[in-house]
Amino acid sequence: MCGIVGIVAQSGVNQTLYDALTVLQHRGQDAAGIVTSHNGNFFLRKDNGLVRDVFRTRHMRRLVGHLGIGHIRYPTAGSSSSAEAQPFYVNSPFGISLAHNGNLTNADELRDGVLKADLRHINTTSDSEVLLNVFAHELQKPGKVELTPDDIFQAVRAVHERVKGGYAVVALISGYGLVAFRDPNGIRPIVFGSRSNGTGKDYMVASESVALDASGFRLERDIAPGEAIFISEKGEFHHQVCAENTKLSPCIFEHVYFARPDSIMDDVSVYKARLRMGVRLAEKIVRLRPDHDIDVVIPIPDTSRTSALEVAHVLGVKYREGFIKNRYIGRTFIMPGQSQRQKSVKQKLNAIDLEFRGKNVLLVDDSIVRGTTCEQIVEMARDAGANKVYFASAAPEVRHPNVYGIDMPAKDEFIANDRDIEAIQTAIGADWLVYQDLDDLVDAVKEGNPGIDAFDCSVFNGCYVTGDVTKEYLERLQALRADASKRSTQENAVLEIHNEPPTPA
Repeated sequence: MCGIVGIVAQSGVNQTLYDALTVLQHRGQDAAGIVTSHNGNFFLRKDNGLVRDVFRTRHMRRLVGHLGIGHIRYPTAGSSSSAEAQPFYVNSPFGISLAHNGNLTNADELRDGVLKADLRHINTTSDSEVLLNVFAHELQKPGKVELTPDDIFQAVRAVHERVKGGYAVVALISGYGLVAFRDPNGIRPIVFGSRSNGTGKDYMVASESVALDASGFRLERDIAPGEAIFISEKGEFHHQVCAENTKLSPCIFEHVYFARPDSIMDDVSVYKARLRMGVRLAEKIVRLRPDHDIDVVIPIPDTSRTSALEVAHVLGVKYREGFIKNRYIGRTFIMPGQSQRQKSVKQKLNAIDLEFRGKNVLLVDDSIVRGTTCEQIVEMARDAGANKVYFASAAPEVRHPNVYGIDMPAKDEFIANDRDIEAIQTAIGADWLVYQDLDDLVDAVKEGNPGIDAFDCSVFNGCYVTGDVTKEYLERLQALRADASKRSTQENAVLEIHNEPPTPA
């Protein structure tokens, strides 16, 4: 998962882009980049690391211009190269810089076409660079020396015809302005907003509405499935739906885990959706165990807090904060190596014994993927003196890989792979385990916007909304991710060996 932002304003945008990326930092902690445009020239800074580490004062001073785009990347399995940090750039036609959140399911086919038919060079393994070159090729028309908004929308239409998968895109075209577009199924999120600048409007496009809030932009709306917007350097706004048979099918895992609770996505408050998840989860607990003996509900910070509040309220038991989180440790689900994840859990959380000792505790988490974190947290609760440890997931069992931009592990790393709930319960060491039902999860989110056509729930049910994900594709993906995970484990082992203190003579 990544975060993207784009701004067109009447004054310098470097600080606003920086602030927006900082607000979106939860979407990726691996790399960050900003490109600005001034007098037809692009100015770029990107590298591996957190936003605060990538951009120093000297870098910010060079990022001049009143329009720009930014990107943050989360770590994929295996080591990451700064060469794959975004935004990417091509100099023909016009000069284009692009950043992208999502994944192209036909990236290999596209890469072959870009090289052999479009005669364009791809320098990295990133599908974002492939997408940039497809877009650039579709903009390049013989004898065309000036672009109109219709030309840009026609190029986006051609991109949608060639590209498959889930994607949200921001791009700068030198001398023209900012383009943003979303895949025809609306899988990946992207919104835009505006603020008054005295003589007109400044515009911002971002993955989540919180980025707009932080800089005083008012949320206008989401970019619709298949829609593109173009904002000229002068602030002129144009938009057009550039795809046929569009359908709003956003990724439901955004509401479960990735998005900040204060975001609004597709007219749904993430916070309220998580509250409703908690209500439905509690109602299931009451159905299954009407005479439950739960003394206290404790969330596993941070994402599950909202759901856990309502679980406690509906059950009529105490809600307590039983774990203290170290804010300087990244999100374990998106850490690259299994050994690094295992090591980080106990660095990240510490139990408050008095909230556990002698009590029957219900731990609530947003979801369970590998189960590594859950197992260690259950153990921590027992070590803190809990009498019984129950575990509840606000999402159903994760059994299938995500192919639209969430780099989940290989399928055989899922704790729910080839296990029923009782076996999972035993594996994590809980006295009882309960999962949210998928229908309840969907209802909890859709209640915020009944106009949503469907959701991409593929990680739970294996149904991929683009219709092009074959068994062979998933097997190939499984092999690639397994190899990447193996390389990552080996690299981490080497790092640990090299970081050991010298043996005394």
